[in-house]
Amino acid sequence: MFRRKLTALDYHNPGDFDCTDETQYRNCVVWLEDQKIRHYKIEDRGNLRNIPGSDWPAAYQKYLQDLSCPFGAQERPESVDWLLGLAVRYEYGDNVDKYKNCEPLAASSNSDKAVDPLLNLDSSSPDFKAGVTALVNILKIQRHDDYLVMLKAIRILIQERLSPEAISRASQSTEGIPVALDKHTLGFDTGDATLNEAAQILRLLHIEELRELQTRINEAIVAVQAIIANPKTDHRLGKVGR
Repeated sequence: MFRRKLTALDYHNPGDFDCTDETQYRNCVVWLEDQKIRHYKIEDRGNLRNIPGSDWPAAYQKYLQDLSCPFGAQERPESVDWLLGLAVRYEYGDNVDKYKNCEPLAASSNSDKAVDPLLNLDSSSPDFKAGVTALVNILKIQRHDDYLVMLKAIRILIQERLSPEAISRASQSTEGIPVALDKHTLGFDTGDATLNEAAQILRLLHIEELRELQTRINEAIVAVQAIIANPKTDHRLGKVGR
């Protein structure tokens, strides 16, 4: 599950790494800090290196917080995957000249055809779940047990609020016509001036919605009339009709 990133980082046994094995899990975290991330000074890594110690979970939680990781120690696959991604980024940053000259993979015979990246999406993989969870945290979207549902919510939010069209619409300010509330009769009295004013505002908004609805109804009537107002004449039958 983490094999590609571990292989890219030259981890000693990427194919057999088991995140659910406590010893392997702790050893991998320490290896990432010692060899790739190096966030702490060497003398400050003692608690994290004390793998058999009972205080290791607390040290790991503090380590994640110090790195500003969006996942906690209890979210094991997600936090490990996030650390691997951070390590890959640092590895590339330390060896930019080495990696920027790498030859691209050979293109397949069907490279000219557009490929939907979602076709081969594995919604059960830790990489997918970690990525969706990270986006949910960034966009502050309510979590759901189904990661595909969260992915759909992310797509809807981006389309409606973060797309160039949505941002352009939001930046266009519309100015309404000022309305004097004292010139509109409410028709009843709540006994409180503030409530009366709020009721007037709600009533005016409701009237505006009704006007918009009536406009749409009129447009629909006109469209229907355009269809039925010009019937075809069948002279053989001697009558007008379809």
